[in-house]
Amino acid sequence: QVRVVQSGGGSVQTGGSLRLSCTTSGEIYRIRCMAWFRRTPEKGREGVVVTDFGRSGETIYGESVKGRFVISRDNATKTMYLQMNSLKPEDTGMYYCAAKAGGYCPMHTEDPYSYWSQGAQVTVSS
Repeated sequence: QVRVVQSGGGSVQTGGSLRLSCTTSGEIYRIRCMAWFRRTPEKGREGVVVTDFGRSGETIYGESVKGRFVISRDNATKTMYLQMNSLKPEDTGMYYCAAKAGGYCPMHTEDPYSYWSQGAQVTVSS
């Protein structure tokens, strides 16, 4: 089993920054992909960013956050950080860290992800 724990979040004004952290424990060798998802009033469920700890090492950002959000990660510990800059009111929502074993790393769907954090609220006021 894999446990995913998230920290960070909070409230900030438009243009501000926040940082989310995601740590894993347990059978982390199983983890191939980690991702951030969010649920916002405007768009509902949305993939924010996904990163592949496999051979490609690729990280893909959603169009709505590209250029503003950036992740950093530790391959050995399967830890991931999400630095959110230039925040907008439409970024408001619940943010979740997710992990999955094997296969590919999708961002368009949450279904393949087996391991989830507890979530954290991000609120951006205008």
